[in-house]
Amino acid sequence: MTYSEAKIRAAKLREEIDFHRYNYHVLDRETVAPAALDSLKNELFRLEREFPTLITPDSPTQRVAGRPLDKFSKIEHSEPMISLFDAFSEEEMCAWEERNDNYLGRRFRPEYYCELKLDGLAVSLQYRQGLLVRAATRGDGKIGEDVTNNIKTIGSLPLKLRRPTEKELIDLGLDKAARTKIGQLLTAGVIEIRGEAIMTKAVFEELNKKYARQGRPLLANTRNGVAGSIRQLDPKIAAERKLEFYAYDILLDGYNRGETIATRAQADKLSALLGIKTLRQNRVSVDLTAVFAFYRATEKNRARLPFHIDGVVVKVNDLKMWPVLGVVGKAPRYEMAYKFSAEQATTEVREVVWQVGRTGALTPTALLEPVKVGGVTISRSTLHNFDEIRRLDLKINDTVIIERSGDVIPKVLTVLKNLRTGREREIFPPKVCPMCGGEVIKEKDEVAYRCADKRCYAVNLRRIGHFVSKGAADLEGLGPKLIEQFLTSGLIKDAADLYVLRKEDLLGLERFAEKKADNVIKMMADRRVLTVERFIYGLGIRHVGEETAALLAEALRLSGKISIPELIRAGQKFQADDWEKMSDIGPIVARSIVAFWHDKHDLELLKKFHDNGVTLRATASGSTAAALAGKKLAGRVFVLTGSLSGLTRGEAKDKIKILGGKTKENVTRETDYVVVGADPGSKYEQAKKLGIKILTEEEFLQIIKG
Repeated sequence: MTYSEAKIRAAKLREEIDFHRYNYHVLDRETVAPAALDSLKNELFRLEREFPTLITPDSPTQRVAGRPLDKFSKIEHSEPMISLFDAFSEEEMCAWEERNDNYLGRRFRPEYYCELKLDGLAVSLQYRQGLLVRAATRGDGKIGEDVTNNIKTIGSLPLKLRRPTEKELIDLGLDKAARTKIGQLLTAGVIEIRGEAIMTKAVFEELNKKYARQGRPLLANTRNGVAGSIRQLDPKIAAERKLEFYAYDILLDGYNRGETIATRAQADKLSALLGIKTLRQNRVSVDLTAVFAFYRATEKNRARLPFHIDGVVVKVNDLKMWPVLGVVGKAPRYEMAYKFSAEQATTEVREVVWQVGRTGALTPTALLEPVKVGGVTISRSTLHNFDEIRRLDLKINDTVIIERSGDVIPKVLTVLKNLRTGREREIFPPKVCPMCGGEVIKEKDEVAYRCADKRCYAVNLRRIGHFVSKGAADLEGLGPKLIEQFLTSGLIKDAADLYVLRKEDLLGLERFAEKKADNVIKMMADRRVLTVERFIYGLGIRHVGEETAALLAEALRLSGKISIPELIRAGQKFQADDWEKMSDIGPIVARSIVAFWHDKHDLELLKKFHDNGVTLRATASGSTAAALAGKKLAGRVFVLTGSLSGLTRGEAKDKIKILGGKTKENVTRETDYVVVGADPGSKYEQAKKLGIKILTEEEFLQIIKG
């Protein structure tokens, strides 16, 4: 066979294999016997082996391609992959609908779209010009891990999106403009599919039988099986797991929600037309009454499904309402995870231990006789506080019912008092700290018992760990073991001491070579300047999380470069009443903030940070809305694409915010400027198409400097 003949034959084979793949996996219709399909794949493999230049990125032979990776690279999501609020009853679902009424200021009774809540791993797929170019895990919602090679091993997933026919798009209800947009995105744009990677029950059982024969560790459950498949470095191992992928969202680059696709139901159908599997059990429900009926029927029949689910995701069907309802905290108002009742089991409480947190709070933890709940062995359960122990009337050696609330958190639900034998023992709060032996106190307005010694080793360890965390100083690589090594060796006493570590100090520690020591010292030097909100959050003030820290930073009205003494003076001007006037700050939080700003030990720590060279800077979030309105970039929307050489993308975003502007991830008609660095992506083309002003990096730097 000549090269020309082989090229034509290979193209036809790929087209034929994709046709049968789509019919089998998406339409659940077998159009050719599996043996015949394997024969076609083998023929294509032989042709590509004989003529390697015929291999294309979307070839079925490339599903398990490439060598194992050394590590996963990080990927920033185009839009956050947000988590969901949970509901466990009809009352909680009705309360959700009422909250939306209150938010909108009107009665809102939408049509809902009900989707099975799959028990797997959330993954985002990016198709550029119809080809799969990137797959990422959810990660922290903003940044995930690049798992493209492993995702390509999922046989039901197309490496190239199917192009729907004109009739199919018309039948879907898309007008001519929408049909044109879809065609353009398949030819020269980006389509992002988000969904759940899962392992079926049958594959799970088959693998565990195989592993048992081979003497290998068994998979705990299907969710862990999926995570262990995708989040490991060898695609051949992922291929062995025979995973599936089902879409639950689709993002069209450059278009707003509801602009091209009107409803979630329509989006699901479009995903299927593109060749992505969707759940045919998903249904439109006209109101919550219909949602409850769907939920009950699904819960009743869940055991008959080929995969595990842990509830129903209920979404507002009208996509135009999604940006209107928006996000509160870290979850959207327009959808809710309506979960099934948690799985339960009985076991005995063997002992109760008290753990010391970074604020000194003592949390009781029940040590249990190990028991399996939902495929996971549970041996510990938090008891939250001593009030919870009293509410349960819990004693050591009691038989209790354990549940995994939302299939995640082990919880002692109730005590089976009729099973008591007389050998049960009372539980008392500790009189001294179990870590340092210091005094334990309980303040009258709190439920927690607390170690009063601020120099407590356990408290200090956790406070330092909190300071170096991602939302605070973001000192990547300083994990709990390394911090403990610094403490026990006497190199540090608190987080401020991290900034005076010397290379020769580190080289004296076990397992510390030159390169590792250099990396730590450089990292500390690079993090000497922190934003006000990150620094405040990192201080670990009781009851102050990231959002409250941002509120405090804004209230202090600091700008530019700030010394820590300036921060202290600004903070001490506020009384509890001043803080309480602010939204989301109540009396307990306000008193905690004031106490921190006047506590002798806390002020000494702040002074030590200053003495050790730490300085602060304000960001746009530290300025008032009125102040921002007068800035040169006020109201301007920027999108960044490509690699910038003069500053990082994070630094560029901070500069824009300081000058009153906003940054977005996608190019829309509301975008004012697109800043283009090296190797720009589809956002550059989208900006040209929409006639949006394009800035080079040099032009952008002039704007933010001038």
